[in-house]
Amino acid sequence: MSVDNISGSNDPYRLPRHVIPTRYDLRLEPDLSTATFTGHVTITVTVLQATQTILLNAVDLALQSAVVEGPNRQPLKASIELEPKTQRARLSFQEAIDPDEWKLVLSFEGKLNDQLRGFYRSTYKDSSGAMQTLAATQFEATDARRAFPCWDEPDFKAIFATTLVIDPRLTAVSNTTVLSESIEHNKKVVRFADSINMSTYLVAFIVGQIEATTPVYVGKTPLRLWTIPGKQPLTSFGQEIAAASLKFFEDYYGVAYPGDKLDLLAIPDFASGAMENLGAITFRETALLVDQRTGTHAELERIADVVAHENAHMWFGDLVTMSWWNGLWLNEAFATFMEMLAVDAWKPEWKRWETFSVARAAAFSVDGLMSTRPIEFPVHAPKDADAMFDILTYEKGASVLRMLEQHIGPVVFRDGVRQYLRAHAYGNADTKDLWTALGTVARQPVPELMDGWIFQPGFPLVTAEVCGQELQLSQQRFTYLMQQSVSEQLWQIPVQIRLNIGDRVEHRRLLLTERETTIGLPAGVISIFVNEGGHGFYRVRHHGALLQLLLDQGLDRLAAMERFNLISDAWATTVAGLMPLPDYFQLTARFKDERDRNVWTVLLDSFSFLNRITTPENRVALEALVCGRVGLVVKELGWDPKPGESDLVRQLRGDLIGALGKLGNDPATQQQAAERYQQYRKDPSTADANVVPALVAILAHVGDEARYEEFSERYRTASTPQEERRYLFSLAAFRPKELLKRTLTRTINGEIRTQDAPFIVGALMMNVDGREQAWEFVKANWDQMDRLFPKQGLRRMCGGIVGLATPELEQDVRAFFAARKIDLGGKTLEQYFEQLRIAVSFREREGGALQPLGLTR
Repeated sequence: MSVDNISGSNDPYRLPRHVIPTRYDLRLEPDLSTATFTGHVTITVTVLQATQTILLNAVDLALQSAVVEGPNRQPLKASIELEPKTQRARLSFQEAIDPDEWKLVLSFEGKLNDQLRGFYRSTYKDSSGAMQTLAATQFEATDARRAFPCWDEPDFKAIFATTLVIDPRLTAVSNTTVLSESIEHNKKVVRFADSINMSTYLVAFIVGQIEATTPVYVGKTPLRLWTIPGKQPLTSFGQEIAAASLKFFEDYYGVAYPGDKLDLLAIPDFASGAMENLGAITFRETALLVDQRTGTHAELERIADVVAHENAHMWFGDLVTMSWWNGLWLNEAFATFMEMLAVDAWKPEWKRWETFSVARAAAFSVDGLMSTRPIEFPVHAPKDADAMFDILTYEKGASVLRMLEQHIGPVVFRDGVRQYLRAHAYGNADTKDLWTALGTVARQPVPELMDGWIFQPGFPLVTAEVCGQELQLSQQRFTYLMQQSVSEQLWQIPVQIRLNIGDRVEHRRLLLTERETTIGLPAGVISIFVNEGGHGFYRVRHHGALLQLLLDQGLDRLAAMERFNLISDAWATTVAGLMPLPDYFQLTARFKDERDRNVWTVLLDSFSFLNRITTPENRVALEALVCGRVGLVVKELGWDPKPGESDLVRQLRGDLIGALGKLGNDPATQQQAAERYQQYRKDPSTADANVVPALVAILAHVGDEARYEEFSERYRTASTPQEERRYLFSLAAFRPKELLKRTLTRTINGEIRTQDAPFIVGALMMNVDGREQAWEFVKANWDQMDRLFPKQGLRRMCGGIVGLATPELEQDVRAFFAARKIDLGGKTLEQYFEQLRIAVSFREREGGALQPLGLTR
């Protein structure tokens, strides 16, 4: 029977399974001057059942011809019908195509777009000030179909043989090594080697005036970094972590790198941080290039993280790929987990797993919503796939993997990962395949333990309370609107507990599977800490006397990650209404001697939240609180680094000075910032790199028109991507309305790259002095922003609405999005609305505690 109408799925976005591609011979000829390209592709397909119809993906392409060529058959020409809504092309033939191997030959044309997706153009100014163009690709999740007709789903893996026909003055890079270069009809023809069996979203090609570092070899693999001309001096740090992490992963996975070379390319216009195209990883410039002399610790850490993350994908994602986008976490959570392992091994002094606590807390902030989603979540339309690239997929996924690794042991976990990779190399896999591999090696029921963390939304709050000689533990789903919701969800929670008994310490481990349980306590217990080590993906409420016991024993008896969790959990329960705000204020006073940057990140984030929701008349009291908490620490640390000081302490100094000058609005700090910045401009060696961003941020906060013009010029003439970003974002921190108007205008008039503009608008909506103005601008210019900005950027820009934390603005926000029927994909918009509701509810509930008498120094 004919299967023309049988897709194997009722989902209109999924392709039928009766025609399977196995190889693409792809030839593309981009013309950078006209921003167009022509293409020709021969796709080898296996037809499983007789059919007169072939469906494949194509959008924003003009398909000129389609022919199938088969064994001992005359070529069959197709009529072509494009289906824009489902992004497909329907090829219809007058005769049946019988089961066999066929070659589908297509010719097509397209435009190099400016949406930073598909095959797109990126522009930059060269050393003479002339505008130059390069062409690059970004195909994940579903945009390969914008560059060539294909089966654009992750489980349609195939071999790709790419040929690029380009201007002889330009250079071309793709996934594999160059087999040959020749000149034909005054064009350079670059032929690349066959790829491994891989998904369409991993195909890449970059064409332009680009330069490469001398290759370094990791085993047999040549590794290079590519930049536009003039930026090669910024490559050494990225190349160092690229080589170190590649070697680390080969050793950890026990599987050789699957490509024949590894190129890392910095692209001037790039929508996300980076993209793990096999053998040709593309990056935003800030995520790859840096001057180590002027980069802050945080900026260096970001580059190390992103490079290691993308390298980890060469195995998790490229060699073994999720079957469909609902399993994206298998790629991204693992790459996030592995980036931590690699960077921690490379720079143990950075204490990377401790600083990961901040990322885990950020995941908590979204997963504590009623509108959160499970890590693995149904995906239908392309916009739903795009929406999966969020903090739940990355940070929550990595957090639960870390919890599992600590539960079954790092060696057992690694061996399970190796078994998974060997079993599914060059193919696709699902969550159950990973659990099977880990469970087999661990000899434990991993699926039963982990399915609750992957397939149900949210996370538990574990309440710990002492009743006589027993410790009572109970679990319930944590939400910020807990008083408005009841959940029957349960998790299997690996709980680690430390008991301090006089001079000795006792450790307990248990798997909490029921609603509540009790544990007998030995005599003489003086303190109890639940979630020892801080790796569990759950919040803990040390209730009643238990919290007081911990505080009485002294916070210095807790590890840094445990202190982080203690204050982070306390702040979350305060926002949820389980701890009164005055009690939280009193708790923050206990941290005046704290010197861990991650702990201070929680404290400063909580003060920033309060700054967004407080009324102008109460802001003076909040500033006094910030000065009281931060001032003594800044006084002790000083403004200049001390000999032997760690990078983490240097970064802490910058964070606290910035908070004192902005949130604390401290005039003395602002004055000193102005003086030190003036010295820094004359002699950059007079200021530690980690303090410079604080100087810039403080001066923007108190800045006038002259300062705005100065920082605008510094943005235009920046010598590193980090400096450019620093001064660009400072323009969103000024407070005079006329200056903010200029910044907003620049987001849509071409002065600010579209990769950055949506983030600037989002930042302005978080600026308490400019949020109403920014929101009015968004409403007035929504249609233009929707056309200009990359969809991912537009989605992230809308996250700025959580800063519009007044009842009047909340009502207006909801009305605008409802009237426009705006859909950001997945549950994204619903989550933004709920975060805004939480902030406004907190303002209404706790406003009294923000009165001056409610705050003490």
